[in-house]
Amino acid sequence: MRRILSTSMLLALLAGCQSSPPSEASVANAAAEGAEAPAAHAGDGSREHAAEAPPADFSAWLAGFRREARAEGISEATLARALDAVRYRPRVIELDRSQPEFVRPIWQYLDSAVSARRVTQGREKLAAHRDTARRMEQRYGVPAEVIVAIWGIESNYGGNFGDFATLDALATLAYDGRRRDFARGELLAALRILDQGDIAPERMIGSWAGAMGHTQFIPSSFESYAVDGDGDGRRDIWGSIPDVMASTANYLARAGWRSGETWGVEVRLPEGFDHAQTELATRRSSREWAAQGVRTASGEPLPGFEQASVIAPAGARGPAFLVGPNYRAILRYNNATSYALAVGSLADEIAGRDGVVQGWPRDEQPLARSQVREMQQALNARGYDVGNPDGIMGPNTRRGLRAFQQAIGVTPDGFATLRLLERLQR
Repeated sequence: MRRILSTSMLLALLAGCQSSPPSEASVANAAAEGAEAPAAHAGDGSREHAAEAPPADFSAWLAGFRREARAEGISEATLARALDAVRYRPRVIELDRSQPEFVRPIWQYLDSAVSARRVTQGREKLAAHRDTARRMEQRYGVPAEVIVAIWGIESNYGGNFGDFATLDALATLAYDGRRRDFARGELLAALRILDQGDIAPERMIGSWAGAMGHTQFIPSSFESYAVDGDGDGRRDIWGSIPDVMASTANYLARAGWRSGETWGVEVRLPEGFDHAQTELATRRSSREWAAQGVRTASGEPLPGFEQASVIAPAGARGPAFLVGPNYRAILRYNNATSYALAVGSLADEIAGRDGVVQGWPRDEQPLARSQVREMQQALNARGYDVGNPDGIMGPNTRRGLRAFQQAIGVTPDGFATLRLLERLQR
């Protein structure tokens, strides 16, 4: 995403992939309560009719882009190999413009992302590639189980990294997508990758949004973070597991991963805990959190974080977590609370540690985006200024909702529910 970007932010931006460290505000917004990391693999690139006629001016646009790429230094051989066969894909535009009204609650996302099958497969993959994973752990300081967990969640251990030709997808988005300049830059980056000889055009496959291979890097992230892990002189995140693991570990290390520290731990909050503190922007030392009565769910001491946040993504009735710098590093890979918790939980279970033990409020009905907008409008009407109603549960909306909850005498946790919406609308 260039600052860094990834499969979750790109789908928020374009659709799904990697980029540079987001601001704290963007983390908070993308990690909206109940939000899930969108799937970058939606759609099927193989079943679309390749012979379908493109828009009349697509060829003219492509010719202009070709001149630009030539001026940027892309070789004629690469331009011919890469662009002669490029096709406009209507399915890509269909997926780009689809904005789902409903978002699965976080517990449903975690049920799928950290399923028993995925844990078992993760342990099998770690056993099969243990030497490689341990080597990358030693080189980059990122635990082997975390490397494998990201591999599992990004592409189901390589079982589903998409079947769209990346050049087709990015050319289509650069011509007709919602973020054309962004896609154009990614298409140029893809050509540079081809020009360097890392991969052949026909093997450059991934999601409809341009996220590629096992790691789901977009091309600019590939340029910045992909690593030749097997020493063959190429960076192959499609076919080389050493390259996949090295690239994943390098990304996290560059995003600020701290060797020897955990990502976080599940905690129990004391009676009367001030849930206004459950924001990533609120950081205190573990000692300070312990002084407030925060304890681990397992009964062990809190990790020794100097800058930690408490998050409660499903409000006071759901689990809470104390998260540190490595949690934020995972967010830089994919900027969604659900994603980062899935990676941490999956890594823990692959390593034989406990997953989430406290129950989720599964009886709560998630709000559709239109209902979140209604909630924002109602909060504004009552004087709780939450800004422009946009259907996103960001920190301003949670702050206003907490104030309303406090006014009506319920725990002010900022967790949006249908019951709260109905009370607001009375």
